[in-house]
Amino acid sequence: MQNTKITDTIQYVGTDDKNIDLFESQYIVPNGVSYNSYVILDEKTAVMDGVDERAEKEWFENLEHTLNGKQPDYLVVTHLEPDHAGNIQKFMEKYPQAQIVVNAKALSMLPQFFTLDMSARSVVVKEGDELTLGNHVLTFIMAPMVHWPEVMMAYEKTEKVLFSADAFGKFGALSTEEDWACEARRYYFNIVGKYGMQVQALLKKASALDIRMICPLHGPVLSENLDFYLEKYQTWSSYEPEDKGVLIAYASIHGNTGKAAEKLAALLREKGVEKVVVMDLSRADIAEAVEDAFRYDRMVLAAATYDAGIFPCMDSFIARLKSKNYQKRTVGLMENGSWAPMAGKIMKESLSQMKEITIAEPVVSIKSTLNEASEEQLELLAQALV
Repeated sequence: MQNTKITDTIQYVGTDDKNIDLFESQYIVPNGVSYNSYVILDEKTAVMDGVDERAEKEWFENLEHTLNGKQPDYLVVTHLEPDHAGNIQKFMEKYPQAQIVVNAKALSMLPQFFTLDMSARSVVVKEGDELTLGNHVLTFIMAPMVHWPEVMMAYEKTEKVLFSADAFGKFGALSTEEDWACEARRYYFNIVGKYGMQVQALLKKASALDIRMICPLHGPVLSENLDFYLEKYQTWSSYEPEDKGVLIAYASIHGNTGKAAEKLAALLREKGVEKVVVMDLSRADIAEAVEDAFRYDRMVLAAATYDAGIFPCMDSFIARLKSKNYQKRTVGLMENGSWAPMAGKIMKESLSQMKEITIAEPVVSIKSTLNEASEEQLELLAQALV
């Protein structure tokens, strides 16, 4: 049973899931994930979001322990995605006097997930509306497309706590000690990354609040050095590079393109580039590759030609970058092809559809293996990327 005091009147009733292998059936989570839920104890009791169906039993046990016989008055739903809302109907059936607090968009979406008609038990809120629990007052902040259209946040004015939905969350169970930034960055760019403009709008709203604590739906409660987390989100959502460095992402069939990628990495290090990351896209976690593509100010894509196109894992990687709004970077290109190299042209065309991408010249073209001519091109590309 997991039950943690956030403040004297706010309790954590969420759960860790260390058995999950893929979050959203696509993101590798070696240290699992947390599903965060909170209870505000006051004259009226509010449960702040729920958890995934996977954690149903533990969540209800945590709730019963914290409520200690008291009946909850409200279930506040800031985000309707199933990893948080999977047990809404069971909650409403278990506590028939409780009301569900949602915005209009979420109310319209409830029947897509549940058979129970909750409309008569709904408190529908909009931007700036308040819900008084006693000493605690929740103010609602709409955050559409961060990262679903129905998302909202709740700011508790008395203790100055922001219940931030999926914002400021991270992969990893709470029982795992790990650096926040790495898994928060991978989480942000792969899940929220497309919606930088919407995150910027939310940060503008947040700047007007006196926030002493952030309670996200995944990851730890943030209560110290909040400027650090806010600055990270400002950087990430504006698509500015976080660090100076070069990601070399390669897609190699028989290893020759990979050897060229490693050769370029060595040249860059010799020329004083301190941070060079090399990733084999056939084997790497593609979500981590996306993370590093956004983290660094430069990137090199190295791909073999395949079926008159590009090797599939590179094709998939570029598609991911495009879908996440990759922009404002310098990109070098290397292609390989034993008889008709096409990868460079295709990658360049794909990158031309993204914003503010500078292609470093030359595009290195390899026929099967590196030779004197292509090694000279590699040297020129390294010089262009320093």
